[in-house]
Parts: sequence; C-alpha cells; structure tokens
Amino acid sequence: MSDYRIEQADHAPETPPRARVSDAEEGRSRDYLDGFLAQRPQDVSPGEPGGALYDGVIEALKEIFDPEIPVNIYDLGLIYGVDVAAEHVAVTMTLTTPHCPVAESMPGEVELRVAQVPGVATAEVNLVWDPPWDPQKMSDEAKLELGML
Repeated sequence: MSDYRIEQADHAPETPPRARVSDAEEGRSRDYLDGFLAQRPQDVSPGEPGGALYDGVIEALKEIFDPEIPVNIYDLGLIYGVDVAAEHVAVTMTLTTPHCPVAESMPGEVELRVAQVPGVATAEVNLVWDPPWDPQKMSDEAKLELGML
C-alpha cells in the first residue's frame, strides 16, 4: 500500500506565483558583468600589459605574418616575451624551426615594425631556440584558422 494521495483542484490560479524578483524591480541590469570587461586597469604603466605602449607593440606584432603559415607571428606562438623599459622594447622570439627560410629576415622585420610603434625609441629582437616551438603554443584563434580545433 502506498502513501500517495491524489487531490482534485477545482480551479487553477490565474497567474502562478513568482519564484524570484525580476531584475527590473531590483534596478539591476541583466548582465552583471556589463561594462566590467570594457574597463581598463587603473594605474597601469604604458610598458606593462594593458598599457598603451605594450598594447601597441602587441598590435604591431600581430601585423607580421609567417610566410608559410597564414597566421600572424603572435598568435602562432613565436613571441615568447615583450619587455618594455622606458622607450626601449626587447622582443624574445623563436621560429618554427632553425632551418626556417625567414630565419635571417624575420628578426629584422620584427625589430623594424616594433621600432615604428609610437613611443618606442629603440627595439631589439632576441632570437632563441629553447624552448623549441611546437603547435601547442598557438592561440585558439590560430588553431581554428588552421583547422586544428
């Protein structure tokens, strides 16, 4: 024998009770992160990530494409570091292989492009082979572009 009981309702209420207060009644916007992601960090040095000079250098690096792979060198994961000290920028980078056909010209192109960023007086490129580049260093955007995702 079960303990269940069935009741018949004569009529249903016209509007069911609300489970929660609407956002409009509370004076809140629907997206709690609205505007948060658009804010810039406060008191950021121009040479730090998020700063104008640093971001300008990154944008310049994103305009340089590997001639064999249709992806910019930043998203390709060839840039290991960008150090900004006053008006001097040092870029640490690698290439896909030591035998890359642009091994002689790519560092020079990177140096020229970075030196053209407003606020940069001097630029230098340090080409390293350790750690070696591998496809896991690519950004998700680059992997998607190349059909690897």
